[in-house]
Amino acid sequence: MRIFLIFFLTTLVNSLAADPLILPMRERAEAIDHILSERIATVLPDLMERSGIDLWVIISREYNEDPIIKTFLPSTWQTARRRTILLISNPGNNQPLETLAVARYAVGETFIKAWDKELHGDQWDRLSQLIKERDPKNIGINYSDTFALADGVTKTEYNLFMQSLSPKYQKRVVSAENLAVGWLETRSQQEIIIYQQICRIAHEILAAGLTSEVIQPGITTTNDVAWWYRDRIRELKLTTWFHPSVSIQRESSPALDAKASILARHDDNVILPGDLLHVDFGITYLRLNTDTQQHAYVLKPGEQEVPEELNTAMKNGNRLQDILTNEFVTGRTGNEILANALAKAKDEGIKPSIYTHPIGFHGHAAGPTIGMWDQQGGVPGGGDYTLFPNTAYSIELYAETDISSWGKPVRIKLEEDAMFDGKDVYYIDGRQKEIFLIPRQVPIQ
Repeated sequence: MRIFLIFFLTTLVNSLAADPLILPMRERAEAIDHILSERIATVLPDLMERSGIDLWVIISREYNEDPIIKTFLPSTWQTARRRTILLISNPGNNQPLETLAVARYAVGETFIKAWDKELHGDQWDRLSQLIKERDPKNIGINYSDTFALADGVTKTEYNLFMQSLSPKYQKRVVSAENLAVGWLETRSQQEIIIYQQICRIAHEILAAGLTSEVIQPGITTTNDVAWWYRDRIRELKLTTWFHPSVSIQRESSPALDAKASILARHDDNVILPGDLLHVDFGITYLRLNTDTQQHAYVLKPGEQEVPEELNTAMKNGNRLQDILTNEFVTGRTGNEILANALAKAKDEGIKPSIYTHPIGFHGHAAGPTIGMWDQQGGVPGGGDYTLFPNTAYSIELYAETDISSWGKPVRIKLEEDAMFDGKDVYYIDGRQKEIFLIPRQVPIQ
């Protein structure tokens, strides 16, 4: 496995300057399992200490899985099996975590089978016995009012779990919200490296769709392009976590407010010269997700470049990105980041809207919410969560700029995946600074 990992990472880094590497399924499985082992060994112990959880119990039934348990399953498991219970114990004193599967089967190589029905009898009795033997100060269970991804225990499983415990241990059951969110949002060192490749693949697919090979102005529709993306993703043996959208802003169309713009993003419009195209697109690969929004301009006959007013609008969008990411500080809440960024953008004469979210195992992932398009005054709950190092975000926003030749404003709606290392924010595979041209201009020889 170690030899494989060295080969994989070396090939991955080399491929950043060449064609992207997309692993065959068997090698993907090996990579996923190795990354999971690394996360449990290097990420989880610190998170358990930080959250103060001694014992974490994750319970799921087949086809009704807790979102958290899916991130612990080996690559060859698509679902939990029967009732799968994971027990993660932190013995303290810098000792390794104990990882047990209170289930019919071991769960991968990490979670050792700790229940044999014929030997131990009832599954819940066995779980209760294991908890009593470890005598934890608290027992974390996945329930949360704020984060859906940390609220995975069902009512039935919760009731059965509590009934299995003595009153002494019932009083020690607490929400594992902070531990669950920390596990989901924190990226390991291997994941940080691998994310570069995933974002590169996403960028290359997105750019390929905004070319003359895909778009024939006057014939091709926005939904034609959206479905081209879906087909291309499948051709590459990848998946996506949402249906791509391709939308248009044009001089002859009425200006739309934010709500109407969202409702219209899947309209099927013929693409015409002079259109400003917007794409919202993402992929899922090696259990990680991307989320990207970029723009292209369809040249009118006789045009050779993007109109200068649209270039100015693009610069305003990039400036808003900089204002936002400069506000990322460890320990600052999403709502604080949002308020500071909006105030500074307005001071600079930019008309902003910020709706940035964490990304990782899920597209709209757990962690600090930094605005929503319809909640620019802050987001209770999710926006009160603080920023931690080694976390990834989709820097999603728009800057509105008046275009005099159009007689109305244009929104430059951008979204790029970025990593926060605890001190700085950097774009995982760069960001769009220039609007794509359709068709691309080729120098005349």
